[in-house]
Formats: sequence, C-alpha cells, structure tokens
Amino acid sequence: MEGELNRFKELEGAYDDAGTLFEMAEEELKQGQAQSGEELMHEVSESIPKLALLFEKAELQKMLSDPNDSRNAIVTINAGSGGTESQDWAQMLFRMYQMWAKAAGYDAKVLDVLPGEEAGIKNVAFTVSGNHAYGMLKSEAGVHRLVRISPFDSNARRHTSFTSVFVTPEIDDDFEVIINPADLRIDVYRSGGKGGQGVNTTDSAVRITHNPSGIVVTCQQERSQIKNKDLAMKVLRSRLYERHLEEEKKKSDAVENSKKDISWGSQIRSYVLHPYKMVKDHRTGFTSSNAEGVLNGDLEGYMKAFLTCRITGEWARGGDDVD
Repeated sequence: MEGELNRFKELEGAYDDAGTLFEMAEEELKQGQAQSGEELMHEVSESIPKLALLFEKAELQKMLSDPNDSRNAIVTINAGSGGTESQDWAQMLFRMYQMWAKAAGYDAKVLDVLPGEEAGIKNVAFTVSGNHAYGMLKSEAGVHRLVRISPFDSNARRHTSFTSVFVTPEIDDDFEVIINPADLRIDVYRSGGKGGQGVNTTDSAVRITHNPSGIVVTCQQERSQIKNKDLAMKVLRSRLYERHLEEEKKKSDAVENSKKDISWGSQIRSYVLHPYKMVKDHRTGFTSSNAEGVLNGDLEGYMKAFLTCRITGEWARGGDDVD
C-alpha cells in the first residue's frame, strides 16, 4: 500500500516540478533573460519523458482495481491437437511468459510439466508471484494461434497451431474455500523428468482429483510429498474459487464481452511468422510487427490494451482478419 501511494506522490511531485520550471522559464523570457530562460525550458523538455512514464505507470495501476488483481497468478498452458507442432508452440508460449515475468520483476515457479514425446510440452502449470501478477496476466487467458513454416515438416509447409492458456488468481490461505476431504482422490507417484537427488527415487509427486468438479491438479516439483500436496491444494482452491466467480457471473448475466470460451476456433491472439510477421490481439485490435520481440516477452502493450478495453468497453470488431 505504501509503495502504491508513493508512486502517486512521485507523479504529483514530478508534475509540480515541471510546472514550476515552466513558470520560471516564462518569467525569465519575459524579463529578457533569454539564455537562462532557454536553459530552464530545456530542463522542462528533459523532464517530460520521465513525467510521461510515471503517468503511464500510475494509469496502469489505476486499471488494476479488481479485487483479485493484486494476487499472484497460476498459469496453465495446454497444447492443442496437432502433436509435435502444438506441443512446440506450448513450449514457446511458456518461454514467452517466463521472459516477460523475469523482465517485469516477477518470480515464475513451475508446479508441474508434461514433456512432449519428440519436442515441446503437452502442458505446464506454473505460478507467477509479485504485485498485480494476476491483474496483468489475466489478459492472456484464451486460445493462442501460431502460423509459421514448420521446422518439423520436411516439405517446409505452413502450419497453424493452437494452444490454450488458463489463468487464475492464487487464493490466500485465509480465504475460505470449503473442500470436503471425501470429495478428493489423492494419488502419489514417482516424479518424472530431470529431478535432483531424491526426486526420482521416491513417490513424492501428488495428483489431486476433485470429484464433484472434475478438476485435476498435479505437482511434482518439490522433493517432499507434503510440500507437493500443499502446493496442489493451493492450486485446487484457486481453481474452485475461479469457477465460483464464473458461476456468479453467469447467474447475474454479467459475463464480460471480452471473455471467450477456451476452445479451438475462438483464438484471442494470432502470431503470424509467415509469410509476414505480425502479432494481433483480436479482442483489442492491438498489433505489433515485432513478432520476435513479443515471443521474447514484450507483452506490456497487449496487457495495457486489454485493461483499457475492459474499462472503456470498446472492443475490436470484425473477428479474425489475420490470414
């Protein structure tokens, strides 16, 4: 809270300083002190970019006003049909979010990952921890489409791949989500992958199935079965909470226009690498020709555009016009 308040105070101070410098420069020029007046004007000009950056940060902070925006995020990426192609695309998206999180100062931690047979990953679940992590990442929930010349096709043909991204807020331990132990099936098994000492030699991995909802969560990253169970329960509570929110929205007919079902054919964003390079968000209309930069984690423009459209209600129309 103190950090957020200080950010607004810094903006107010920078704005007042620029205004004072401008008034002093005008006064100097009126009195015929051209040199000192021009020097002060130059200082004003140099302060404007910093002021603009502070304003953008404050504007973004104001957009993140939903109750869950300040929470950590739990992100799940699932490859679609298409075998190695979509699994490689899932790996690319996972890398994109890891690079975005690192650049933004967030901590990303893998909960569970299932590698593909030849390349890529079938699915991965990970947490992104930091202030407003969920508020920023909620723009990424939906189906992401990739169009490119396949590196796995000996005939160098163009392929289209789909991968879904699901984002939920991480619920604090003090938030009440009632789970009946009788509704749970808890399985333990030996962890797979490149684990360290003890990871692959004990039954430390945990899979929890919530029978009423059909939600299944797994965690195998910790060496301790108890720690994996605690993490899996945290993910389950978060998903049940998110499902509760969705049911409440449906009851009140307040489902947002921007929200699309996570199903094939309803992509929220297209990443085109051939025959041209472009990444377009179909909800907001935000577009970038720097596809490599986007895949390297440059997502702030897309996230800001999503948050802006949520406030204004002015979503893009015309559907998918990317070939």
